[in-house]
Amino acid sequence: MSQVFSEETHRNLLARIPQCTGREISDWLRAVDDGPSLFRFEEKVSWLRHEHNLAYGHAKAIVHEYDLRRAARNLL
Repeated sequence: MSQVFSEETHRNLLARIPQCTGREISDWLRAVDDGPSLFRFEEKVSWLRHEHNLAYGHAKAIVHEYDLRRAARNLL
């Protein structure tokens, strides 16, 4: 990640995404999962921005949340 958000900033961004985009976080996480097989964080962010016309901060928060949840699944 080129810039790290604090946990509070990350949660605030996630809370605003449904209002700003009209889609729930779960929809965005599914979009990342169903999207192209990109490995790098910034590639996923760039794909979301260009494919879905998202703001950089929103795309970054979605990918970060996706990676956090994927890591949690791998620990189970």
